[in-house]
Amino acid sequence: MKKRPLIIDCDPGHDDALMIMLAVGCGLFDIKAITVSAGNQTQEKTLSNALKILTLIDADIPVYRGAEKPMFRDLIVADYAHGETGLNAPSLPTVTRSAAQGSAVEGIAKILSTTIEKITIVPTGPLTNIATFLLAYPHLKNRVERISLMGGGIFRGNMTPLAEFNIYADPEAAAIVFSSGIPITMCGLDVTHKALVFQKDIDHFRAIGNKTGNAAADLMDFFSVYYREHHLELEGGAALHDPCAIAWLIDPSIFKTKLCYVDVETKGELTTGTTVVDFYNTLKREPNTEVAYDINRKAYMEMIYQAVKRLP
Repeated sequence: MKKRPLIIDCDPGHDDALMIMLAVGCGLFDIKAITVSAGNQTQEKTLSNALKILTLIDADIPVYRGAEKPMFRDLIVADYAHGETGLNAPSLPTVTRSAAQGSAVEGIAKILSTTIEKITIVPTGPLTNIATFLLAYPHLKNRVERISLMGGGIFRGNMTPLAEFNIYADPEAAAIVFSSGIPITMCGLDVTHKALVFQKDIDHFRAIGNKTGNAAADLMDFFSVYYREHHLELEGGAALHDPCAIAWLIDPSIFKTKLCYVDVETKGELTTGTTVVDFYNTLKREPNTEVAYDINRKAYMEMIYQAVKRLP
């Protein structure tokens, strides 16, 4: 089977780490590069975390340093959920590799201009790198097959009642991406808060017995503490957000989606960072996004489990 060429743009992050494990372990993708955004932690820490994960799973993928901060706003980080390092866990290795030469934007441009096939981009952090690329290299936009992203929400947020972290962190960048004309799949909080990992799942991963399974279990153990303390409505589950953006590419049949027009609020007093999803087609505008809103949780966890099982 021919592998689908990908660029992953992420801000590791516990769920980003599981997303990378899924993307590599499933064996279905030709991952051209990982570009790193500041988000869950600072650029220095998220870059180090991406390199740690690739060291752990023994994957030879170029990693490019991205933007240090959002396009027009101050950096905010999610250390309350991901810890001081952004990837707190006891079983991660020391980094044994270095970042690639050049910036994330330059790396994306180089790949798109030299690869015959169109490239799918999977962003799971703030969209600063992707928006900056689109502004700097507009002539390469048609080389992007699709953007499958984790971010936003239809009816809920986690930074404000309606704004999700990745979009809220850099709403101007998100507005550029959603208005780009590139086909987009959006896995927002409405679906990711159904993509739950429970303690029995964590124990299942640890029972695999390989180093990646142990690390995945440790990562989810740490990540779950925040959810169990602050999201009682999830009944002990933790939202495994970012792997959804990869899982949809692997098997869209495990999701329920709807084509909608989506725009991003950048100026609202109460709604900045909100993805305004016209779920009921009130505006009668051409849909620009396939919006996921439900998931087969068991199939999702099994997909990640099988990927992790194939890794070292």
